[in-house]
Parts: sequence; C-alpha cells; structure tokens
Amino acid sequence: MSNRTHNGPKTRRLNLAGREVESIGLETDFWSDIAHRSLTVSWPLFFGGATLAFLTLNCLFATLYFVGDKPIANAPGDFLHYLYFSIQTLTTVGYGGMFPQTHYGNIVASVELYTGVFITALLTGLIFYRFSRPRARILFAQRAVIAMHDGKRCLMLRAANERLNAISAPLAKVWLSTTTRTAEGAPFRRFVELPLLRAQSPLFVLSWTIIHPIDETSPLHGMDEGGFLAAEGSVLVMIEGFDEGSAQTVRARKTYLSSDIVFGHRYVDVLEPSDSERVRVNYAKFHLTEPDN
Repeated sequence: MSNRTHNGPKTRRLNLAGREVESIGLETDFWSDIAHRSLTVSWPLFFGGATLAFLTLNCLFATLYFVGDKPIANAPGDFLHYLYFSIQTLTTVGYGGMFPQTHYGNIVASVELYTGVFITALLTGLIFYRFSRPRARILFAQRAVIAMHDGKRCLMLRAANERLNAISAPLAKVWLSTTTRTAEGAPFRRFVELPLLRAQSPLFVLSWTIIHPIDETSPLHGMDEGGFLAAEGSVLVMIEGFDEGSAQTVRARKTYLSSDIVFGHRYVDVLEPSDSERVRVNYAKFHLTEPDN
C-alpha cells in the first residue's frame, strides 16, 4: 500500500516476514511497474482491474463515436448503442448489424481494432503466466520447536507437501537472524545459515521434519527462550525442489519470529496405525505440539 501526502514524502508499507516495513523517499508510482503488479495481485483484483480497464476503454471509443456525425450505420445514435458497437469492435466480434459508414467512423473503428489486438494479446499473456508460473503447495507448521532428538537438543521445523505429489531432490536451507551490536554500538541484523541434519532428501511427498542439531558450534548453543527474545531472533526456512507433475522448479519459504518458536516442545506425531498396509497421515495434528518429557 502506498500513499502521498501534500506536505510529506512518498511512503510505501508492506508486510515482510511478519513485520510491517515502511519505506520513505523511494520514487515509484503505480505505472512504473504495472506489469509486476498485474502478475502479483490477487485474482479478484486482477479481474476487477481488467474489467475496469475494459469498460473505460470502451467508454472512451463510444464517446468518440457519439461525437461524430452518424459514423455508425443502423445505430440509433444514443451512447449505449455506440458502447455496444465499441465492445463488438474491440473484441473483434463484429456481428454485422452495425458498421462504420463514414470516413470518421472507419478511422475510429480501425484505431479501436488495432488497440484491441494488443489488449487481447497482453491479457492472454498475463493470464497464461499467472496460471503457468510454478508454485509450491508446501505447508509449514505454524510453530517451530526446540526439543530433544536422538539424544541432542535440536531446532525442528515441519513441512508437508499439500499436493501429495513427488518433488524430486528437495533442498532445505535454514537461516537464523538476530540483532547484534557493532563495535560502534550500532544495531546490526545478522544472518547465519544453520547446518542441518539432512539438508536434502531424494523425494518430498508427505511430510518432512527439518532438523538443526544445537551443538557447541551452533549459534543457538546456550541460548534459552529469554535470550532468543532479547536478540529478536527469527528463523527463515526455504525449500526448493523439482516438481515432477509440472516439470518445474518450485520454492517455498516460511519465517518464524521469536514468538513462533516453542522451547521444550516437540511435534505431535502425524503418522497413525492403519488396519491396511497404507500409510495414514493425520494432517489435523500437523500444527500441534506437546511438552518434551
């Protein structure tokens, strides 16, 4: 969201990793990056904007027809019928009931046809890209946990493939972000990649618990919940892999703020016994944690 006040600089606000960021003095406007906005807005806003542009353009050409001297044959002469003709022309439908009968009408209709070809191609390309761009449907647990695993204290983050298809050679990376002080006393945001017990897997189909062992070399070593809060700690996890269904590389990420990390808890097991040989995964328990006894 952006706005400009009469006496102040231009500001932009966005939500980044759970925090609201405000930028001031960045000289941008709506039209400077209209292509990116068209590709990233939600579907309702995209279709709403396309519909508004379509109606606006047709109203403009209908006004040009309206101010002419009977430029369209078989048109009663009111604005609404010129609007109907404009829609037929812009979409290259051309029913034939109304048609240009003067030089002025033919010139305006030719310009509208030329415009319609570009508008149709542009809209088709945008819709195709929005449908075809690779997107991962990876579900991350709402909270990360720090608990014992195989006799060691570990940071654990659980993820699941919502599509239940095969993602080949998925690679996970985890970063720890904390606020420290430089020698000059200035605050500095520090990012450290955390080594994982298993950073890559042959396939990602159901669920995957990403584990970072907290040993003497870990930046989390000796840090309790109070220390993590004081350092404004956060954890960023990213998963990348090859989606065999779409034959494309997909990525997903999740940021856990200090309030999203639970010390002394572990995830509730989502695997349940089944009467058949099938593997039963209960995703209703996916976000649940329990005390690590």
